Amino acid sequence: MFEIGRICVKIAGRDARLKCVVIDVMDKGYVLIDGQTRRRKCNTLHLEPLGQVIKIKKGASTKEVHDEFKKLKIEVKEQKPKNAAARPRKHRAEKPAAEKPAKKTVKEDQKDAGKKAVEKDVTDSKPKEKKSSAKQPVKKVVEKDVADSKLKEKKSSAKPSVKKA
Repeated sequence: MFEIGRICVKIAGRDARLKCVVIDVMDKGYVLIDGQTRRRKCNTLHLEPLGQVIKIKKGASTKEVHDEFKKLKIEVKEQKPKNAAARPRKHRAEKPAAEKPAKKTVKEDQKDAGKKAVEKDVTDSKPKEKKSSAKQPVKKVVEKDVADSKLKEKKSSAKPSVKKA
């Protein structure tokens, strides 16, 4: 029923009510169509075959199909293929440039170093109390050792009981 060259009307989809011609018979229930519709694979359930058959070879080009439709006085809209345009890329938001400190000359660096040295001398002249970082743990360790030694003494001083027979 759907042989190559059979003219059909598409009854479903975006190209509904447009005429097409079968260019190739594919898998079960699918054919390749072209004409007033887009050139594509189509389910045979979405096609209504007409009584006309045109002579066309298997896998004919779109130009050949359009020429045959013109012979039958069926108007075909010329469609130009779309050119693939480059995909637009998202641009990252630019961070504002951080202000860099102005470079100092060697003399300015020496002056700043001299000021820092004077400030250090003034602060060093004040006596500072040293705080000990070790708090109580040393005493605890000593107390544990003393307690352990007392336990050992008690055990050793205890006399073993000997039964007399």
